[in-house]
Amino acid sequence: MIKPTVIVTGGTGAIGKAIARQLAVKDYNVTIIARDVIKARDTVKAIIDVSGNPDVDYLLADLSQKQEIEKAAQKWGGPLHVLINNASTTPPRREETADGIEMQFAVNVLGYFRMIKSFLPFLKMEPSSRIINVASYWAGDLDLNDPEFKQRHYDNNTAYRQSKQMERMLTVAFAKRLKEFGITVNAAHPGEVSSRLANNLGFGGHESPDQGADTPVWLATAKEVENVTGKYFEHGREAICRFGRDEEMVEKVYALCEKYG
Repeated sequence: MIKPTVIVTGGTGAIGKAIARQLAVKDYNVTIIARDVIKARDTVKAIIDVSGNPDVDYLLADLSQKQEIEKAAQKWGGPLHVLINNASTTPPRREETADGIEMQFAVNVLGYFRMIKSFLPFLKMEPSSRIINVASYWAGDLDLNDPEFKQRHYDNNTAYRQSKQMERMLTVAFAKRLKEFGITVNAAHPGEVSSRLANNLGFGGHESPDQGADTPVWLATAKEVENVTGKYFEHGREAICRFGRDEEMVEKVYALCEKYG
């Protein structure tokens, strides 16, 4: 029997590592995407040692760069059953990528958008593939006239909230577009986990990384949600997403991302 394949971005972070390990334990063929080769190798070894599953590997890519995402996709060789977009960043001060794009928007929003676009041919090879966008309940503050904080004062908390709102809206946009291919797209809040990302925002966290991984992993594997798409989940349950209900704004967010490519 062929193992289902899964990609987890941000796989060396607290939540990403827990997601990858839980899926390895469930006997998935797991690939993490990371920037740092040493962290990637150490994470893969640790997951293999704990899970006993030898089919764990990594791809290197800076998800702030479109060309690096495309290169990672070019290295992929077969069907993809699950894509979990998890990588996000929260720099304290405004930063720009090599392409001149504000960093949170580039990684947290365009990174998700470009991963889906680049790996879509492989997701289409599997008739019931799934995309899970790790988002957050901590969302809002969207300003489509200034998504990169060129006019507004940059605050990493505000930029993060905006990015998570856009992730949830892109979930709805992609769900509508990919339904005909049998691909489901859902978003999840991973819980209150102490991580570098949360700490940058001034938060601690009372839940373990494994607790944070539970809902994304459930969405990736559970039979009861195999036909559910375009929804937002918290703590293993569907939650109302007011952002996803605004169809006009959802389409504007998608169109904005399309402009960046």
